[in-house]
Amino acid sequence: MASTSVSMPDSSGPTLGFEDYSMYSNLSEDELIQVAIERSLLDGCTPIPTVSEPPKVPQATPQQPPWRPNTAIRQPPLPSQRPAQRPPPPQQPAEDEPPPCPANPPRNITKEMEGCWVSQYTTGYGKRMVAYRRFDGTLISTQPEPEAKVDPLVKAIWDGDVPKVRAMVRQPDINLLIANEYGWIAIHEAAYYGQLECLKALLGVQPGMINKRTKKDQTALLLAVSREYPRCVECLLERGADPDIPNKDKETPLFKACEKGSPEMVAILLNNGASVNKLCIQGWTALHEAVVQNNVEIAEMLVKAKAKINIADNFGISPLFVAAQSGNVNALRFLLKNGADINSQAEDGATALYEACKNGHEEIVEFLLSQNADANKPGKSGLLPIHIAAQRGYDGIIQMLIPATSRARVRRCGISPLHLAAERNRDEVLEALIEAGFDVNAMLSEDRSRLYEDRRSTTLYFAVINNNIEATTMLLRAGADPNLDVFSPLLVAIRLGAIQLVTLLVEHGANVNIYIPNHPTTFPVTVMFAMKYLPLLKYLMDNGCDAMSCFYCSYGSGIHPPIKESRRNRNELRTREVDSNTNTCVEFCEMISTPSICRWAGPIIDVVLDYVGNVKLCARLIEHLDSYDDWENIKEKSEPPRALMQLCRLRVRELIGKRRLHRIDKLPIPPRLIKFLQYKTSDDLEATSGQTDW
Repeated sequence: MASTSVSMPDSSGPTLGFEDYSMYSNLSEDELIQVAIERSLLDGCTPIPTVSEPPKVPQATPQQPPWRPNTAIRQPPLPSQRPAQRPPPPQQPAEDEPPPCPANPPRNITKEMEGCWVSQYTTGYGKRMVAYRRFDGTLISTQPEPEAKVDPLVKAIWDGDVPKVRAMVRQPDINLLIANEYGWIAIHEAAYYGQLECLKALLGVQPGMINKRTKKDQTALLLAVSREYPRCVECLLERGADPDIPNKDKETPLFKACEKGSPEMVAILLNNGASVNKLCIQGWTALHEAVVQNNVEIAEMLVKAKAKINIADNFGISPLFVAAQSGNVNALRFLLKNGADINSQAEDGATALYEACKNGHEEIVEFLLSQNADANKPGKSGLLPIHIAAQRGYDGIIQMLIPATSRARVRRCGISPLHLAAERNRDEVLEALIEAGFDVNAMLSEDRSRLYEDRRSTTLYFAVINNNIEATTMLLRAGADPNLDVFSPLLVAIRLGAIQLVTLLVEHGANVNIYIPNHPTTFPVTVMFAMKYLPLLKYLMDNGCDAMSCFYCSYGSGIHPPIKESRRNRNELRTREVDSNTNTCVEFCEMISTPSICRWAGPIIDVVLDYVGNVKLCARLIEHLDSYDDWENIKEKSEPPRALMQLCRLRVRELIGKRRLHRIDKLPIPPRLIKFLQYKTSDDLEATSGQTDW
């Protein structure tokens, strides 16, 4: 069949053949125009190989030479790994074809290769390949990616071909100062790859290039030091290389030699006049770098060359601080032996001891304390070394710091290490501090308490809010007072629904009749928090919670005003519209009427009624009890007169007192009477059966 073509109106692109037409026959005219435009753009920008010749592969991008290799291999690299000296010259397009897109190499298009694109990939053996495909995914051919072109002189240096290098540098037309895109010239290549004889040949012809820098301000000397070629370093220094020229990070060859941990190169540089107190961009000296490497031999050489012991970097960090921070005890001993200030402080006020405690270096802490390091010197944050050790949980360091730390200094800090240990659940540290006699009732200072939204103050609060039963037990047994915080830890435990914490706190004297000044109520706030946990509510009532206040109502049998609920939280009541003579405190009947609680009003009222005598329910509570038929018996229970047994029980509990109710089983009272007072008789169990935590 003759080939059919479809011409796209107003399009300068090629025509579609019959095969293409069958592919696009279901497209509209506008869609065909769009396809033609896209193919036209691709034909103008995509490199297309010819069919008569192997496909031309775009030139590979020259690889950047590695700046800080991790290997000490001194052999020249493979050809595919070598940095290019100069990029290949750009090719000019033919006169009879349009110029290519600026981002692509020249085109060489044939009819059969129309509509293909080039992609690159790497085989499993690490070989880089180039694939040519049509737009439908059909593979045309694959070819190995060609190597980047390398300057012949650079290649000779890589290969270590000294005769060839000597012959080439004597040629009159060769320019040894022409750099590649990274600013590298031949002398940099020779120094980087440790080609000593090539280096001598280059310097013999043009010695003035010895201090030339790359685009990263690296000299041949710095490159030789970084690659650890001491013979090349000696050669460069003998021929006048400047040992103090830094790179862009202000790192000198001496700094690099210390970084590599090479005493031989350090000695060569010092013997040739290298400055020992030059600062890098961070303010570090060669001594800082030797200390962080824990290389005492190099540090000793630097000190003999007049290196400053107490010199500080941009952040006020001295070499001693670096040794303590890194845990390098040998370097630390050397610095202190040579006059380092043991109590010097960084800009944030931290000392070497503080930093050792922060990083958990026990051996460093022990040595610093033996050398009379000040354990009572706070940083700008106001924290002492014992604070940071407690926060990080280093109990071994805590044991060493306790005898060296002043309790008066701890009090002036406004925070105890107990606070930090409890906040991070460091139970072992907490136990050690308690045994050492730290005050378990220490309060946060006003400034530090403001950092917390709930204005917590005591260590006990931190333990309770973390639901840490072990820490709470230790603190309470050590005499922690559960009633010191503005917002009581008991309320936190109730809100968490943690019955074990509530029991611990109540047994150790937590006030079950708490009122919050900022949120006034006519009944204890503990009742409000426990409304969703009936077992907790009953436990609080058993231990003396004021149930009678729950039945106080300023409206009594009269009509109650409607309650305005907050959109932000339906459990919180807005201030209602009241008369000027009406109490503005939230009342029990109001709280129990919130939508999230009112459906449980009957069981709640039933529990509270067990702990009061003759009371009169207000109109709103009666309204709730009348809303369900099952709650009719609760309403009858509230009608006077109450049973004589109930009134007797309340009277006996009143005589015992609220403070002794939680220890009633230890009082000289018959067991049967104790069960009766604790509502544990069979009748009481039947009455309370079916009440569960909802």
